[in-house]
Amino acid sequence: MRKFLFTLSLLILFLSAFSQNGTIRGFVYNRASGEPVMFCNVFLKNTTIGTPSDVNGYFSIAKVPPGDYIIMVTYIGFDTLQENISIQAGKIITKKFELTESTIKLNEVKISAERQEMKTEVKAAVIKITPKDLEMIPTIGGEPDLAQYLQIVPGVVFTGDQGGQLYIRGGSPVQNKVLLDGMVVYSPFHSIGLFSVFDTDIIRNTEVYTGGFSAEYGGRISSIMDIKTIDGNKKNFEGKFSASTFGSKLVMEGPLSKRGNSSFVFSGKTSYLNKSSELLYKHPILYFDEKGLPYSYTDLYGKLSFHGDNGSKLNIFGFNFTDQVNYQFISDLKWDSKGVGSQFILVPGSSPILIEGNFAFSNYGITMKEAASPMRSSEITGFNLGFDFTYFLAKGKIKYGFDVLGFETDFTTFNSVNSIIEQDENTSEFSAYVNYQYTSTRFIIEPGIRFQKYTLGFSPEPRLGMKYNATDKLRLKAATGIYSQNILSTVSDRDVVNLFYGFISGPENIPTKANGEDYPHKLQKATHFIVGIEYDLGTNVDLSVEGYRKNFTQQTNINRNKASNSDPDFIIETGYAQGVDVLLKYSNKKLYLWGVYSLGFVRRDDGVLEYAPHFDRRHNVNLVASYSFGRNNSWKTDVRWNLGSGFPFTQTQGFYENLNFQDGINTDYTSANGELGIQYAELNKGRLPYYHRLDLSISKTIKIAKKSELDISVSVTNAYNRENIFYFNRIKHERVNQLPIMPSIGASITF
Repeated sequence: MRKFLFTLSLLILFLSAFSQNGTIRGFVYNRASGEPVMFCNVFLKNTTIGTPSDVNGYFSIAKVPPGDYIIMVTYIGFDTLQENISIQAGKIITKKFELTESTIKLNEVKISAERQEMKTEVKAAVIKITPKDLEMIPTIGGEPDLAQYLQIVPGVVFTGDQGGQLYIRGGSPVQNKVLLDGMVVYSPFHSIGLFSVFDTDIIRNTEVYTGGFSAEYGGRISSIMDIKTIDGNKKNFEGKFSASTFGSKLVMEGPLSKRGNSSFVFSGKTSYLNKSSELLYKHPILYFDEKGLPYSYTDLYGKLSFHGDNGSKLNIFGFNFTDQVNYQFISDLKWDSKGVGSQFILVPGSSPILIEGNFAFSNYGITMKEAASPMRSSEITGFNLGFDFTYFLAKGKIKYGFDVLGFETDFTTFNSVNSIIEQDENTSEFSAYVNYQYTSTRFIIEPGIRFQKYTLGFSPEPRLGMKYNATDKLRLKAATGIYSQNILSTVSDRDVVNLFYGFISGPENIPTKANGEDYPHKLQKATHFIVGIEYDLGTNVDLSVEGYRKNFTQQTNINRNKASNSDPDFIIETGYAQGVDVLLKYSNKKLYLWGVYSLGFVRRDDGVLEYAPHFDRRHNVNLVASYSFGRNNSWKTDVRWNLGSGFPFTQTQGFYENLNFQDGINTDYTSANGELGIQYAELNKGRLPYYHRLDLSISKTIKIAKKSELDISVSVTNAYNRENIFYFNRIKHERVNQLPIMPSIGASITF
């Protein structure tokens, strides 16, 4: 009884102490459009009390002593806003601030919002991408694209212009989770590796977690890409139309009512490269398809947003992305991705907790027919539901929530000896997490734990992130954690072109023992270790160095050596990825420079041999420059150069006649004609030549009305016509290269 009374007394004292302080929270918007202003500074004048706004423009300053204050909201490019407020004990004040774009142009930015966030967030192995960042690289085809920017992110390996995929710090594409407003997107990039399914003009913010991500995210063992889209202009109708030699697009947004509390945004883009290339880019010497570049796609996205007076909102969105490619005499591929979803933010009137949630339903299907091979097909259909709760403290915050995911996979494929592998299965996942962030002047500590419950088992996953602000310019950071997933993709390292990415639910019929070791569960698992430093070399120069190690302690993969129906369909693999990424960045009003060097090692062990997967690139260099000039900086030129060491490949040892004995014992092997068989050398022991490419673009912005601009751009992809290898036909002994020099011109008009 005494213990109970003592505990109760402590609780009363705690609540009493809390009630002696007040809370101020709210949202910051752009007055012209009604869009949230991200990462602006909100603080109480002449105090050290303050916080930045988040991706939704939301801020919360907790445990403020009662009294009269002046609250200030500042952000680069906007006029400073200030307002008198009175804080009362135990009361919550909710405010709505609208910032006006500044008419005064600053010649030099002393403190950037990005650098301020570096001092208040762990952000280990995280790259934040804003629309302005996307505009800093050459606009291939006249439009910037997320796929092109991701290729310059530290730790990201891009496997080619055609059929290229992104591999993030040793993780394959299926080990990278892509979220669009909370919805899982299973195929984010088109077959021509220059373009993603996401329209740059509707992206508000993108965060790429290349490893060591917090307990908020789960279900993948390598990386997370979290994309947030705009809500649409709540004040005025506006849009953009663009066309180039690659394709065209239309974007529209505006209010749904005169009150300005609802809006819409629509985006549609399509490629006609398969037709325009017949006239502009046909090059019979370089391409096995004399019709040109056989790529086409169409991407549609729409979103409705409804806002409450206190900042609560509901978003409803949908998309349909399609892709088609026909390599004549090689492969014919089609995929379709579609989905609908909703997302909401709830700001309770009497509680300091912020509530976020989402529900989405999606479908992805792909088919591929290769010459002399059976058709492969894959389909995944499912839903995901999640709730997140954030409680803001005076020095940090607590975030917790749960997710439910269910999906069905229908899959048919064949391994390297054409043995069929099929799966039709329903599965579900449930997860819950809690993440605590403590922030002081010097330390940021972010422990968390996530619990993942799959059909195949249960996985507790502790996470930890830390940052130490050693000086005003030097910061040390580290992150670690355990990660799991139960979805996999079947891709053979001997595929001619790695275009087909089907999805399989984690199978139950996998070995329980390999190399004399017992596997206690059937889940794929990995452990991440990341350490790094951030150093401000000058007012406009930032240096970041990160070292990482990912131990893939258990992976499920297709059995490449299956020769009969009695052999298992799947095997257990282990492996690791390790390396160092260096990023040097300079920016001012006119000039932006970005330099990245990545050193990486990736290995897999299938129980029979240890090998380097086909995306094991040892050295990767990206240099980017963007320069604005002319009156009102209306001219802009962009340059990007990429250098990558050669990928592993399996060499050809010889050829032989392969008799299949299709008539059984009645086959006359002395007269029967067999098929051509290939004797491969040891898996991926060879190395392709180095890859390098230079892209250039220049653009001019012309003001044609108060709210209308014409933008004209000229770009060149592979400016010095480097012959980078795409595919080698072993039988014909013919080499086919990646994209040759490709000039393009584009124009866009905003209205």
